[in-house]
Amino acid sequence: MAETLLSVAAAITLLSIVISFVRFVLGPDTLSRVVAFDGMTIMSLSVLVFVSWYLGRTIYLDVALVYGLLSFLGVIALARFGEGEL
Repeated sequence: MAETLLSVAAAITLLSIVISFVRFVLGPDTLSRVVAFDGMTIMSLSVLVFVSWYLGRTIYLDVALVYGLLSFLGVIALARFGEGEL
């Protein structure tokens, strides 16, 4: 039962990544693209956690943590650049 639920959650996450990618490509302005990119990174973190669970390897959780921190710093840098502070 738990594996079925996680498989459905993984499929929904992958679908949401595709939808965010469409928003990233078609976004009307830069802010919309930054938000879509941030959403894709958060969802890809979820995919890394699903892969970690399926394979039983905890190293992927470390990778997800580092990727999340770098993503956060990247979005902060882009937001500051957008405001003209950098």
